[in-house]
Amino acid sequence: MDTMTLWHITGWEFAALAFAALLVGFSKTAVSGANTVSLAVFAAVLPARASTGVLLPILIAGDVLAVLTYRRHAHWPTLWRLFPAVAAGVVLGTLFLVWADDEIVRTSIGAILLLMAGVTMWRRRAGEATGEEPDSVSSRPGRIKARSYGVLGGFTTMVANAGGPVMSMYLLSAGFRKLGFLGTSAFFFLIVNVSKVPFSAGLGLIDGRSLLLDAALVGFVVPGAVLGKWAVNRINQRLFEQLVIAATVLGGLQLLLR
Repeated sequence: MDTMTLWHITGWEFAALAFAALLVGFSKTAVSGANTVSLAVFAAVLPARASTGVLLPILIAGDVLAVLTYRRHAHWPTLWRLFPAVAAGVVLGTLFLVWADDEIVRTSIGAILLLMAGVTMWRRRAGEATGEEPDSVSSRPGRIKARSYGVLGGFTTMVANAGGPVMSMYLLSAGFRKLGFLGTSAFFFLIVNVSKVPFSAGLGLIDGRSLLLDAALVGFVVPGAVLGKWAVNRINQRLFEQLVIAATVLGGLQLLLR
C-alpha cells in the first residue's frame, strides 16, 4: 500500500491524526457526519486512497462505542430495509475504486453530499409548510427513498468512508428523533464498516503497516466518544439537526475544494 508508516509521520502529523480520531468518537456518539472532517485530515496527512484504509478500523472502533451507548434505540425495520441497497452500493463503490483516481473520487462524493443536504433541507421545509409527516419506511415512497439513499450510502462509504452524511440525511428526512437516529446509525455503520474490511484488504488499502498506525490512534476514539455522550444530552433536537446538516455541507465543500 502506498502510505506512510508510523515511523515516517512527524509529531504534528500524528497530532492531527489523533485529533481526527478523537473527532470520530465524538461524531459517532453526538453529531453524525462530523467525521467528514476526520476524512479530510486523514487524506491531507496520508495519500488519499490509502487514508481510507487507515481510517476504516478507527471508524469501526467508534461504531462499537456508539452501539454500546445507544443499542436500545435502534430501529431494525429501517435497517433491514436499507441493507440490500447498501450492499449493492458497496459493490459499485468497489468497482469504482478499481479505476477512479483521487480527484474523481473527491469530486463525486462532494457533489453527492451537497445534493443530499440540499434535498433534505428542501423536504423538511416543504414538510413544515404542509404539516405532512416524513415518508414511512413501509410506504412505497419510503421504500424508494430507502433504496436510493441505501445505494448512495453504500457507494460513498466504500469509496471514501463518507457514507455518514448520506445516511444522516436519510434518517433526518425519515423523521428520526435524536436517540433513534444515533442508535439506528450506530448499528448500521458497525455492520456496514465491518463488511467493508475484506473489500478494502483486497484492494490493498489495509495491511500490516496501516494496522500499526491504527493501533497507535485507536485510543483517541474513546475520549471523543465520552465527550460526544456528554454533549448530546445538552443539544436539543433542532440544534442537533442543524449541526448534522452543517457537517454534511462542510464535508461536501471540503471534498470539492481540496
